[in-house]
Amino acid sequence: MKLIRFGPAGAEAPGLQLENGRRIDARGFAPDWNEQFFASDGLAKLEQWAQQHAATAPEVTQNVRLGPCIARPSKIICIGLNYRDHAAETHAKLPAEPVIFFKSTTALCGPNDPVVIPLGGTKVDWEVELAVVIGRTAQHLSETEALAHVAGYCLHNDYSERAFQLEHCGQWVKGKSCDTFAPLGPFMATRDEVRDPQALELWLRVNGIEMQRSNTREMCFGVAGLVAYISQFMTLLPGDVISTGTPAGVGLAKDPPQYLQAGDVVELGIDGLGTSQQRVVQHPLARTRSSGA
Repeated sequence: MKLIRFGPAGAEAPGLQLENGRRIDARGFAPDWNEQFFASDGLAKLEQWAQQHAATAPEVTQNVRLGPCIARPSKIICIGLNYRDHAAETHAKLPAEPVIFFKSTTALCGPNDPVVIPLGGTKVDWEVELAVVIGRTAQHLSETEALAHVAGYCLHNDYSERAFQLEHCGQWVKGKSCDTFAPLGPFMATRDEVRDPQALELWLRVNGIEMQRSNTREMCFGVAGLVAYISQFMTLLPGDVISTGTPAGVGLAKDPPQYLQAGDVVELGIDGLGTSQQRVVQHPLARTRSSGA
């Protein structure tokens, strides 16, 4: 199954994208794709509901806005330096264990929403990533147990404000958590739809020029290992998101560095997980502040 959420920002409703591309409203089954839904064996029940009601459920037209494909989770956990080529391009040593940092859940937005340059931001960068959605509570898992706790997978652009991240001391979270810095979707594909999460092509273009192309087999730490590892240090709750790192090709590593400007268009995709597009815009307060009003 492919789970979507649709409608105005902050008032999204749950839906499904069917195999024929048709989108349907699933409010007849559940109020949202949230922690309670995943924790209550919701995916299995949803599959039964869809078999009975998909043909007659209200249709969601293609021009309706898509929101983030799951409701706001308890946490977004990100993995740094998880592709060998990305570590090399940033002149970083390959980590002996996964590098973990957080991204604020308020950064979530729809897959095709604009990305907003934050106030004071000058170095907004792109990062195509595979995101993993947890399906049930996970604690102290072994690697062999880990994938059974995964609900599904989706596309994520882990936007970064490099000045905030690297020039303001402390944790990376400051450069990762600005509003609109976590477009998620267009849909979450359930685990059964992704035969091997370590065999997915991923790519990203800026203004039509390819910047990133790789495959998840190039990860230093695979999905099962990451889920198991993180579960040793914190409880993973249903609906939590793990973003698994980005390959080479980010703006920071170019010579000279290349960062996003208002008007730029970023497109990205992962095999079987669809595509998304974000247009870069200035923060609405930027013009007021620059004019001294």
